[in-house]
Amino acid sequence: MSAAAIDVQGLNKSFGGRRVVKDVAIRVGEGRITGFLGPNGSGKTTTLRMLCGLLTPDSGGGTALGLDIIADAAEIKRQTGYMTQRFSLYEDLTVAENLMFAARVHELDRRSERVDAALEQLGLAERRAQLSGTLSGGWKQRLALAAATLHEPRLLLLDEPTAGVDPLARRTFWDEIHALAGRGLTVLVSTHYMDEAERCHDIAYIAYGELIARGTADEVIAQSQLHTWRGEGPGIDRLAREIAGKPGVEMVAPFGLALHISGTDPAALEAAIAPYRQPPLRWSPAEPTLEDVFIHLMAHARDNFQ
Repeated sequence: MSAAAIDVQGLNKSFGGRRVVKDVAIRVGEGRITGFLGPNGSGKTTTLRMLCGLLTPDSGGGTALGLDIIADAAEIKRQTGYMTQRFSLYEDLTVAENLMFAARVHELDRRSERVDAALEQLGLAERRAQLSGTLSGGWKQRLALAAATLHEPRLLLLDEPTAGVDPLARRTFWDEIHALAGRGLTVLVSTHYMDEAERCHDIAYIAYGELIARGTADEVIAQSQLHTWRGEGPGIDRLAREIAGKPGVEMVAPFGLALHISGTDPAALEAAIAPYRQPPLRWSPAEPTLEDVFIHLMAHARDNFQ
């Protein structure tokens, strides 16, 4: 891996007596796009905020951009772009006014020039005079990204940035993220979309405060030791509930007119589908998907509310 843009160990954070981040250690190389995945309430947002100095960990520490995340929190903030889940710019200001405000907050020079360049880069130039509150979700997303990168940060933290955005806008957004990473920016992005996770250089999976999987998408799938069979044929989706109760079957998921059956014991899995392996039903081994793996991980993670 390249030099570390993020290198932290033993991060812990509690709220109201509940530990929401537990001994998290993560290393992210410079210029990498790392996907941060996990169910709602798993500590993704809390971890992101500790990394950029918005929250102080109860214990643990490390570095971001070579700076101590506790002692140098103010300097890390100056070199980090942070895009929140919700649109957080001023809806009663125009697109250009919001960016000019961000330029002033960061005390940038050449403000008009920087704003014009950001508008052009993200295709916002023709909407510069439009009130931000009247933008669609996809355009608000572009504006928020422009504001988060206006000061040319070295680290970009994105907290579920494409939630509720249409597929075309999501793809355009990710093309821009890869372009930014190509220029050396390090990106840590939380997402629930499996296709977005697969576009990351590597992924980290956190469940109820604990980091339980790390690596490329292929590595995480291999580490799961999950085996999958794909069944096809008329009415096979109606067998889902019946097969789900069989020994060795850990997960059953309909995929259109097909059925995915998964488990970690290949012999038990084959035995479970044996009674159904007759025409017109057809069964074949399949590669588990990233979604299969994450559902499997969620099923075996302990909810920290319990």
